[in-house]
Amino acid sequence: MSSAPEFRQHLDRVALAAMAVLVLVWGYNWVVMKIALSYAAPFDFAALRTLGASACLLLTVLLLRPREFRVRYVRGTLLLGLLQTLCFVGLVNLALVHGGAGKSSVLVYSMPFWVALLAPIILKVHSPRGHWPIVAMAFAGLLLILSPWGRTPDLVSSLLALGAGLFWALSVMVVKKIPVKNNWELLSLTGWQMFAGSVVLLVVAVTVPAHPIHWTWQFTLALLYNIGPGNALAWFLWLFIVTRLPVGISSLNSLAIPVVGVLAAWLQLGERPSRLETMGMLLVFLALALLSFSARAARLRNAKNSGL
Repeated sequence: MSSAPEFRQHLDRVALAAMAVLVLVWGYNWVVMKIALSYAAPFDFAALRTLGASACLLLTVLLLRPREFRVRYVRGTLLLGLLQTLCFVGLVNLALVHGGAGKSSVLVYSMPFWVALLAPIILKVHSPRGHWPIVAMAFAGLLLILSPWGRTPDLVSSLLALGAGLFWALSVMVVKKIPVKNNWELLSLTGWQMFAGSVVLLVVAVTVPAHPIHWTWQFTLALLYNIGPGNALAWFLWLFIVTRLPVGISSLNSLAIPVVGVLAAWLQLGERPSRLETMGMLLVFLALALLSFSARAARLRNAKNSGL
């Protein structure tokens, strides 16, 4: 029989493999979503993918941990559904209608930038040392990507993607305020907030005039990808990762996802970033990596000081 340390090392290796799978699944999903939106209106696709994913998550909780199935935090769940599912998913789909998949992925994953700006205000936490120069670097990178001084044809879609990152950051603030006790409760919360937001998305989809869905095999596969691997499976992988790996490693995972999105969009969709966009993306990636390392260093200092 293997010893406990050997078993833990095995789980860590599995978690690293799960992280690699998650990066590929969520990174490539930007191309999948872009393809799907050529066959369906943005709110129609958003409602279908979130309803299906919420059903998968809630059914999993009901079958495997029924005592965690009920809604525990009604207000927090509804607010999270508004921010993370309705606003975030809705804006992502709107941005992808006219914007590039790779560029949109980078702008949406500016979420840590918004968290760095909002956390001292909303969560009343102190900014890490050297915080503001790094934030300024990320802002400079976003300006290069957006290039508002030129005639950028997809400026509106870029602003929508940036807004999606902002709403994602706000949802992170909400999650920090909800006293979730374990991973199954978190999975249940994820499923219920997704269901609440998808109901509103469905109402919007029915209300807003749009062309009918073209149920081609490409759209069906894209929808199934978003319901299964892109949402339900991905959340399982993410929860396993954050329980097994250090926070610094798991948070840096988010930086690899838009890299995969940019490369996949370049290879499959022919979306080659301009020189300014490439410089901006590199600045954003560098700034977000520095923010992650800075936050991790601050947590280690606080843990060391509290142990004295």
